[in-house]
Amino acid sequence: MNRIKERILPQICIVYTRYLIGGAFVFASLIKIKGHRFTTESGEMYPIHSAWHFFETMYQSGLYWKFIGMGQLIAGLLLMTQRFSKLGALINFPIILNVFVITLSYSFAYTPVVTGLMLLGNIWLILWEWNEIKIIFNLQPHIDTGERLEKDVHWQFLGSILFVFTFTYRVLIDQYNIGFWALICLLIGVVGLIVGLYREGKRKIRLYQQH
Repeated sequence: MNRIKERILPQICIVYTRYLIGGAFVFASLIKIKGHRFTTESGEMYPIHSAWHFFETMYQSGLYWKFIGMGQLIAGLLLMTQRFSKLGALINFPIILNVFVITLSYSFAYTPVVTGLMLLGNIWLILWEWNEIKIIFNLQPHIDTGERLEKDVHWQFLGSILFVFTFTYRVLIDQYNIGFWALICLLIGVVGLIVGLYREGKRKIRLYQQH
């Protein structure tokens, strides 16, 4: 794992996996916090064993519906900050595991594929940080103090931009366009990637000159 962590491509994948999972949960959380349904219609008249009836029951609970949203918002934010991504990955794991089991329990077409990939992505994030977070299992941690692309403060700044855009868009817009949101996030992410790679190139040049 230590060798993999020194390679640029895996580091970029880790950084953007945090953005992707975190952003998805922030996006999904705010509709619950605002007290809205996933859809415009009620699921009350659907069969009791259907997914729509299940979500209608959670929605009608009020406080519990908002509590789920707050949990998703906190986990998503922590992941997107990069700085607190270890905690975010640990908090998000039981949430995404629960979501995955729900999509398996009801008829969600291909949704379990999406939630399953998100679960695998979250497991990958935990394995990436295993050397440090294994302390929670009473194992000796190894604190990584090395410098590499993933630890550049630039990714924290980029995560803040993505979070603020997602949060603001979902708070202000009820009739949202998920395609528009995804496109803007993609553009921000691409620009951020270019800047991040440029900064990494300059860092390596400085290290080369010092030696």
